Amino acid sequence: MTKRKITQNFIIFSLLLLNFSFANGQTILEDSVMNGNNFQKAAFRLWIGKDIQRVRGVIVMVPGSNGNGRDMVYQPEWQALANKHNMAILAADIKDKRSPNMAIEQYADVKNGTGQAMLDVLNRLATKSGHPELNTVPFALWGMSAGGEFNYEFACWKPERVITFIVNKGGVYYTALASEATRAVPGVFLTGEIDNPYRNNIVKGIYSVNRRFGAKWIFAEEPGQGHEFAKSEAFTLKYFDEIIPIRLDENGNLKALSEKAFLGEVGTGKVAATGFKNSFTDITSWLPNTAIVDLWKTLF
Repeated sequence: MTKRKITQNFIIFSLLLLNFSFANGQTILEDSVMNGNNFQKAAFRLWIGKDIQRVRGVIVMVPGSNGNGRDMVYQPEWQALANKHNMAILAADIKDKRSPNMAIEQYADVKNGTGQAMLDVLNRLATKSGHPELNTVPFALWGMSAGGEFNYEFACWKPERVITFIVNKGGVYYTALASEATRAVPGVFLTGEIDNPYRNNIVKGIYSVNRRFGAKWIFAEEPGQGHEFAKSEAFTLKYFDEIIPIRLDENGNLKALSEKAFLGEVGTGKVAATGFKNSFTDITSWLPNTAIVDLWKTLF
């Protein structure tokens, strides 16, 4: 092999080792942790738009059970949202360890390993990308099924790092009653009318017990939908667009939600401002402004 060929191979190998790219000015990085306490693999891909000087937060995208969601960073609608709010995108590929029942996602219990794995990966990517602020910025967590389970458990584990989170038609959870700090984090719980009733009952049960104690969360059941995205992704894009400015200041610091909001009765869709007497008998959604009230109604 010639010296020139050896040099070329070394350059190619070095680039692959770094998993580093500046395609069209964008920053794209990858890193992973293998064989953790409650996972076989926790791999992540980071995307930062070319015009973002300082990252204010990270949109975290977690797919369904044992899925590889890393290509989700390339979706143009999510990139547009991230650019608008000066945020990065971090997409996951998490695999469970083999167990007798692979329908129980052990990795969703983030406090047992996967949560720290994500933070460790982001710490390394902060150095590689030249964005040290990634070590401290908060997360807007989006996902489907097991991804929603991961999101909820992360909000329970590190509420101080969460802008908002989505529970989307999942079924296995490790925390029933969330902490007061987690109940103060805006969350969205979504089920599908014709999804597995076990999933629906679990999601609605966790929502109901926490909403009883003041959780500032939203619930909706999509009519005629099963275990699928349906309207939820389009809803989430618009919801994130509304909730991120409410929750983040210009420096990427979290802001508490105002106590002034609206309550939406889940069974009827009726809405009343907080502080006003109402006759609601069904569980309610906590809706921070009129734009999110209108958005919530699109799910019915």
